[in-house]
Amino acid sequence: MNAILQIDHLNKTFDTPQGRMQALRSIKLNVRRGEFVTIIGPSGCGKSTLLKIIAGLDTDHDGQVLLDNEQVTKPSIDKGFVFQEHRLFPWLTVERNIAVDWPLRDPDVRRKVDEMIAIVRLKGFEKAYPRELSGGMSQRVAIARALLRKPKVMLLDEPFGALDAFTRSHMQEVLLDIWQQNQTTMILVTHDIDEAVFLANRVVIMDARPGTIRNMVPVDLPYPRKKSSSSFQELRRIVLSEFERVEELELMDSSGI
Repeated sequence: MNAILQIDHLNKTFDTPQGRMQALRSIKLNVRRGEFVTIIGPSGCGKSTLLKIIAGLDTDHDGQVLLDNEQVTKPSIDKGFVFQEHRLFPWLTVERNIAVDWPLRDPDVRRKVDEMIAIVRLKGFEKAYPRELSGGMSQRVAIARALLRKPKVMLLDEPFGALDAFTRSHMQEVLLDIWQQNQTTMILVTHDIDEAVFLANRVVIMDARPGTIRNMVPVDLPYPRKKSSSSFQELRRIVLSEFERVEELELMDSSGI
């Protein structure tokens, strides 16, 4: 397997007023180059923590995280990160938010920024400010900003969670277009089972307390996918049954059964 990301025996604990709490336990995950992986699981299972460790934003852990066979020890442009909130600079235009510290007067930077604007379908909004954009448009700017640096892996932490259903569906289509055009490895955290199956080559299902990988479901459906198709609904049923099993175990654990 041509794995660009290798996670082996990853453990993460936090200090709390009640003592040490294990957030992640024995996480083992390999992600192929160009693969689209989605991660689902109950609240508190460590999905976002796992993304931050992959991004190099949290290095206080045990175990190994390798990106292209190099240990992840800090953030870098090799790892693009898109949060649930777009985190745009309100005083900068769309094009400046994408370029950030890269000089737009440089013809090469100008060309790359224009390419990103076209890819995320924001032509005509180059001079707009974040207050003039919808939530979906703002997220497209955030995605373009991360893609501009040509990361080896894109990490998306519930990027569409705050959007309405129509905009969310549209953004899923946009993200698939971007992934297919750029062939960038993508790992997306979501609570939405339909979203997980619609986007991914593989769905990773996590248990909580501590966070572990319960199962991985391959999604072999061709793109573009129709959520109403019988094959989609069958895969959704498989993922949902695993997810419901996780929730049952969590309920039993919290009840002391």
